[in-house]
Amino acid sequence: MTAHEIIIRPIVSEQSYSAMEENKYTFEVAKNANKYQIKDAVEEIFNVKVTRVNTLIVKPKTKRVRYVAGKTRSWKKAIVTVAEGQTIEIFGTQA
Repeated sequence: MTAHEIIIRPIVSEQSYSAMEENKYTFEVAKNANKYQIKDAVEEIFNVKVTRVNTLIVKPKTKRVRYVAGKTRSWKKAIVTVAEGQTIEIFGTQA
């Protein structure tokens, strides 16, 4: 798998945006990628030193459209901590 296949997209939420002040960045990653592959992919794409990778599987939620019940998809989230003094410019300029 290439680095761009492992890192699918950054997660944009209030919680992930506030975690950027602590050098923590949140990404949606490939479900079969492990922590070492995620670390190498982030270092390759963004040219930063990764110090820690935390992963979790986001469970599907039950949703309903009229009378039909279904579930959203499950996906894998990675919270990547980069070295002190380094940043990832995901959204251009940060607040």
